[in-house]
Amino acid sequence: MSKLALSDDILLSVEKPSRYIGGEYNAYNKNPDDYPVKAVFCFPDVYEIGTANLGMQIIYEQFNRRTDAMCDRVYSPWTDLDRIMRERKISLFAVESQRPVKDFDLLLITLQYEMCYTNVLQILDLSGIPLRSADRTEDDPIVIGGGACAYNPEPVSAFFDVFYMGEAETGYDTVIDLLKACKARNSSRTETLEALAEIPGLYVPQFYEVSYSEDGTIADFYSINPHAPEKIRKELCVRKRPDEPDMGDDLPYPLHPIVPLSRGMMDRATLEVMRGCIRGCRFCQAGMIYRPTRNRSLGFLKKAAVEMLESTGYDELNISSLATSDWSDFREFMEFILPYCEERKINIGVPSLRIDSFELDVMGRIQDIKKSSLTFAPEAGSQRLRDIINKGLTEEEILEGARKAFEGGWNKVKLYFMLGQPFETEEDVRAIPELANKIAAVYYETVPKEKRRGRPEIQASTSFFVPKPFTPFQWAPMLRAEEFAEKAYLVKDTMREQLNRKSLVYHYHSDTQTELEGLFARGDRKLCDLIELAYRKGCMYDAWAEQMKYDTWLSCMEELGITFDFYNYRERPVTEILPWDFVDIGVSKRYLEREWENARKGVVTPHCREKCSGCGMRKCGGGVCVENQA
Repeated sequence: MSKLALSDDILLSVEKPSRYIGGEYNAYNKNPDDYPVKAVFCFPDVYEIGTANLGMQIIYEQFNRRTDAMCDRVYSPWTDLDRIMRERKISLFAVESQRPVKDFDLLLITLQYEMCYTNVLQILDLSGIPLRSADRTEDDPIVIGGGACAYNPEPVSAFFDVFYMGEAETGYDTVIDLLKACKARNSSRTETLEALAEIPGLYVPQFYEVSYSEDGTIADFYSINPHAPEKIRKELCVRKRPDEPDMGDDLPYPLHPIVPLSRGMMDRATLEVMRGCIRGCRFCQAGMIYRPTRNRSLGFLKKAAVEMLESTGYDELNISSLATSDWSDFREFMEFILPYCEERKINIGVPSLRIDSFELDVMGRIQDIKKSSLTFAPEAGSQRLRDIINKGLTEEEILEGARKAFEGGWNKVKLYFMLGQPFETEEDVRAIPELANKIAAVYYETVPKEKRRGRPEIQASTSFFVPKPFTPFQWAPMLRAEEFAEKAYLVKDTMREQLNRKSLVYHYHSDTQTELEGLFARGDRKLCDLIELAYRKGCMYDAWAEQMKYDTWLSCMEELGITFDFYNYRERPVTEILPWDFVDIGVSKRYLEREWENARKGVVTPHCREKCSGCGMRKCGGGVCVENQA
């Protein structure tokens, strides 16, 4: 094992020292000196959250299964160690090799949520890497960003050398080969970046310029380097031949995932069964950027599930997808894995269920392994608003689904809703507790008194709507923090008015964090200055409520003349150039505009298997777009 970068006295003085020492079960523990291409993958949050990230584990596997490359890992040090490292001038290090991050060729940073942006600067700062790409030298790693937030990279574009748009499995082998060749011929940093810019899906921000109109909107966005294309098209895993599965069995996947030393947020094996979603909810970014829907092969999934459980000792298997109920092999896979899990007392987690289509008998057997609640996401309380957001659920389907759940033995149901969606009225807000009350009533109507285990618990949670890039709602205005709070209070007060109020529980999200998330989600390059200024003034771990310094953010915005009015509160015309318009995700802007108009009219668009809506993804040649073609 490598010599630890932190002394015993430091490890004994910080919370959870196991975050920083490496040595986890199933880690590769490669020596960087033995490989021509050395990468370190960063999840810019604490170890317990980062180790659960499937994207990290996939890229980690992709690099490390090669004989000419290696990948280590690094996470954000918690505030106690952060302070010590600054005081003692300790450079940030990778957990397995304990080597300084600055010594690697590549620093790969995943951007899974907007509130991690100041943590990206923490990682760079503690590593001794200049915060801005323009200030880096030949001795600094190439910093590559990826993940869901990278589809609008502009708010953090100054801090990254490259962004990877799309699914890593298709492109990182090419990146490794190119970097290896560049090192062999001693290419300069600029030459290497120019070569990377020619790889499909890679965006090098310094090779582009933006001009602005007097009103602050973008006037033009253009390439200033011949190696940099005008459009960046996302990379996508699709089958190459008709006889192949949508996602090839040869793609890297962590069959022996790392087992964290301290209990993670997702202390279980995660099996990704499909990507994409057929539903087309108008608020959902993931449903658009991960199109089209593609399945992994059933044979691979059966093998992977058993191998992951046996290689980790986990007592839970999490089925991962955007909409598990739409997975065509759901029943057949469950018939295979349930006996295995029942015999070993292994729980199966099945999130992302639709209340109108879950398999009651299969879910009943899962319930028999380990008692748990069922979670569904109606997203809106009223039928009017569900039609506007294209949820494709009727109240009758919701109540019938709840009835089936209660018949199956559940008495705890979690419901997720959003507040502040476009065209929402007070009646729509009140409909949330009213729907929860109706579901509680269904329990009493369905379950005989002698079979009840106390009263039911109907737990309603609301998050606040944030318009996201590449959705039909990307042009929508966002509510102010105080308006979000008023809606949450209205839900809370209406809950108390319900007949079954003792069975109802309500939780809601932070309004101030949501306001900043909205700023970063649709921001442009001008926000780079804001993020750096806020970091210099102590902002970090903004996703953690106890660490959020909202007043500091507001003062920084005032200092730089950046306003929520411009970025959050106004409706954007469809003719406006958006900061992310140079990215081609496959879904056409014309389709998004059409869906924005359908939302205004409350018109429901059928899902992909019911009828093609012409979103533009058919050109990808795979997944649900071609599954019915002869």
